[in-house]
Amino acid sequence: MEIKEIKTIIDLMTRNQLSEFELEREGFKIRIKRDLEGRPVVSSMPVVQGVLPVAPMPASAAPFPQAPSSAPASLPADAIEIKSPMVGTFYRNPAPDAPPYVQVGQEVNEETVVCIIEAMKVMNEIKAEVKGVITEALVENARPVEFNTPMFRVKKSA
Repeated sequence: MEIKEIKTIIDLMTRNQLSEFELEREGFKIRIKRDLEGRPVVSSMPVVQGVLPVAPMPASAAPFPQAPSSAPASLPADAIEIKSPMVGTFYRNPAPDAPPYVQVGQEVNEETVVCIIEAMKVMNEIKAEVKGVITEALVENARPVEFNTPMFRVKKSA
């Protein structure tokens, strides 16, 4: 792994407020932790004794599949989309056997948790941040989402 790649990982951690990152590949393991002030602490340790050639990273990794969007060209004036604030895995339920956080037709307010997004083994609660009624759920449970992927549509209320 080159220093440029490590710097990119640290920048992503800072932008997404992540405190820990770990990557293990054949021949090496790297763990990056940030302290409370945001300074990176990097530790790298070999998995296998001796020097092993490291396979180069692919030039372009396949992106997460985008959720199918049935978004109209423009939303009605009283509608808003709740979008993913990060890349990760979308979950409608707090646990596999639990009911979903929200259902279509349910009233929500700014503090209502509508889903969780798992990013790097951290579960992030996503709040509605708007007062209204859920009119549509756009992402299936346990599906990957990208930054800004619409997850729900809400009809705003006064």
